[in-house]
Amino acid sequence: MTRDSRYPTLSADAMASIRAVFFEECEENLSALETGLLALQEGAEDWEIINTVFRAVHSIKGGASIFSLDALIDFAHLFESALSQVRARELALDGGIIKTLLKAADALTDLVRAARVGQEVDPAVVAPLIDELANLVAVVAEDDDGFGDLAFTPVPVTLDSLEGPGSSTGLTLHFRPAAELYAKANDPVLLLQELERLGAMEVTLDRSALPMLGDLQADESYLAWTIVHSVGDADAVREVFEFVQGDCQLEIIGETKPLLPQAEIAPAAATPVEAPVASNSQAAANPGQTIRVDLERVDRMIDLVSELVINQSILIQRMAAEPLSNRAEVNAVLEDLDKLTREIQDSVMAIRAQPVKAVFQRMSRLVREVEAMTGKSVQLVTEGDATEVDRTVIERLSDPLTHMIRNAIDHGIESKEQRLAVGKLAQGTVRIAASHRGGRIVIEVSDDGAGINRERVRAIAVERGVITADANPSSEEIDNLIFAAGFSTSEAVTDLSGRGVGMDVVRSSVQALGGRISVTSVEGRGSTFTLSLPLTLAVMDGMLVSVGGHSLVAPLTTLIESFQVNAADVRRLGPSSAILTIRGAPVPLLDLASVMGFASDQTESGRRVALLVEDDAGGRAALLVDEILGQQQVVIKSLEANYRNVPGVAAATILGDGRVALILDVSGILALQRRTFATPGPQTQAA
Repeated sequence: MTRDSRYPTLSADAMASIRAVFFEECEENLSALETGLLALQEGAEDWEIINTVFRAVHSIKGGASIFSLDALIDFAHLFESALSQVRARELALDGGIIKTLLKAADALTDLVRAARVGQEVDPAVVAPLIDELANLVAVVAEDDDGFGDLAFTPVPVTLDSLEGPGSSTGLTLHFRPAAELYAKANDPVLLLQELERLGAMEVTLDRSALPMLGDLQADESYLAWTIVHSVGDADAVREVFEFVQGDCQLEIIGETKPLLPQAEIAPAAATPVEAPVASNSQAAANPGQTIRVDLERVDRMIDLVSELVINQSILIQRMAAEPLSNRAEVNAVLEDLDKLTREIQDSVMAIRAQPVKAVFQRMSRLVREVEAMTGKSVQLVTEGDATEVDRTVIERLSDPLTHMIRNAIDHGIESKEQRLAVGKLAQGTVRIAASHRGGRIVIEVSDDGAGINRERVRAIAVERGVITADANPSSEEIDNLIFAAGFSTSEAVTDLSGRGVGMDVVRSSVQALGGRISVTSVEGRGSTFTLSLPLTLAVMDGMLVSVGGHSLVAPLTTLIESFQVNAADVRRLGPSSAILTIRGAPVPLLDLASVMGFASDQTESGRRVALLVEDDAGGRAALLVDEILGQQQVVIKSLEANYRNVPGVAAATILGDGRVALILDVSGILALQRRTFATPGPQTQAA
């Protein structure tokens, strides 16, 4: 077959661009696929979910055919056939079928991602799922017309009975597949079934081009169909044929919009009638709502905004040193600049913000895999998956969550027999919840398993030299021993555990993000791991303070109020501890210079300023500082990436005069001081 001159050869760069867009759309379709299947697993009865799932697989298969991704096309075609029978109500959606469909979605994900990087998936991994899907697909006896058992009965019609252009009663379609349509694993049967779901129709098979048996070529296309359809929506019809355009002739009579591109087909039985071409004004009537932007461009914009914030700080600081007469002339301009800079920064942060759903959704597959490896029955419950956080944080959440969920299922959730023996449901539950709290994102991973066996953890810690035999750690300290490097309670090394690198990696990953992790556990009832992370790793609002000759930044979201300390309200609890009474409520009073290891010339608390701060767990304390220098936006620079992790310090920033200031980790500071004294009330449990 000769190349159609109407379709010019695309350059390598153009094909690479189209390929990149295809795989981005694949990720969106895979997400919709898994979301829909999980909804069905949870008992959703919305039939549109099944349609969405089917369209996701169909779209992936159709796009894959453009790039001749044979393994992906073949698997998607089988998957699509199974879903087609679900849509036709030939397969009942019970738990076993949904589980197979979920595993098929996992395999499809592997095939897509392997194709994206030019690799191949081991056939031995996909083969069992191909067998399972093949068993689901019922054997449909083909009738004499050669297009199988459709959900409608073909009725012969004559061309005289067809409505002409402009008819309001429906559309008439002349559909002739090209050989390429079959070569790309597309099936006219599925297209006709999809049309039938749009409304009632009458179909006539045209086999006039079918040659004698001796002249039949297996790689040619000879059949065509005429469809009289009750639907008048040509756009809906066109969407059905979206992924076969260029691989078929499709004439739509009764509509005035452009037809799909026509392929050069042999043998041709009819010449399609050209339809009027839509004007540019018509095309512009439905503008797109979103655009795809290279992430590198967004990151570059973030860097530029960060530089703008720094230069704004420099400008404000230099103008503050000018005489008052000169300063007054530019104050209004500086205020406008400050407002504009903040609006730009907020807009850019909104572009980078993404819901945590993308990460939570990946955990569903992990749970299924660990279930299969351990033989346990586990359900995953997610809450707050619409909570938004900076994309950089999203990208680095996957590893710690993976380790925590594997740990929860392997170590926390009991076997079915053990759960039934203690009166629990045979199926365990792992819950992931996300929320905004105190200007940070808090993620909780909890299970309803056996909890932490503290006696065993302490014994292993003593055995491995993590603590001494005469140590008497608290329950909280014992729970946190599981984060020690090389620590594991597994008796043998398995694919899931035993190497002592899981929870240690979690803590390191969370700290690298400027976050914290804590664990609470009730034996016999389960454990909860709490991650507290910054919403963004780029820009934040802070209060600049002076302590011992050093400039520090306290995140504005942690500040409640500031005040001059009254010596009469301070009660000493020893040489280094004190409690301050604020409106009748006692809170710890911390000398920030002492906490940070700075030397302070001002030893009298009454001459200094206190900042009342609150961490993301609700714990409060008053931090003594020498002076408040003012509020400003600061650009966050990772301290760990450029130096190392420092307790009590979240990150660093560059001030307007070029000096480096440390950004305080308020929750970390409060946690460091809890061994000295406990905050009264429920705040004693804050970690």
